[in-house]
Amino acid sequence: MHFTNATVAGLALLTLSAGASFALDRKLTVYNKSGYTITEFYGSNSGSDNWEEDILGKDVLPPGGSVTIDFNDGSGYCMFDFLVKFEDGDEMTDKIDVCTVGTYNITN
Repeated sequence: MHFTNATVAGLALLTLSAGASFALDRKLTVYNKSGYTITEFYGSNSGSDNWEEDILGKDVLPPGGSVTIDFNDGSGYCMFDFLVKFEDGDEMTDKIDVCTVGTYNITN
């Protein structure tokens, strides 16, 4: 009987913990502090094998510009891989915990 109560209490705690991860804020403000225009920006949760669509779409992010992005994709992931493409053809990748970081500065 005590084992069952402890198991139920443990499952309830686990459920609350899992629910809390889904409630985390995944909004990130990206600042272009490089000297180059960013032409493409991709962010995919670390559990994905593919890059999602270009977040900027037809827009670009000029030097000194910023954009706020909501990375809540329903997966529960906090770790996201980024791919940034610049106007001069350079690229950079990074991995960010979007649940704990509110701003991301791109420099090159």
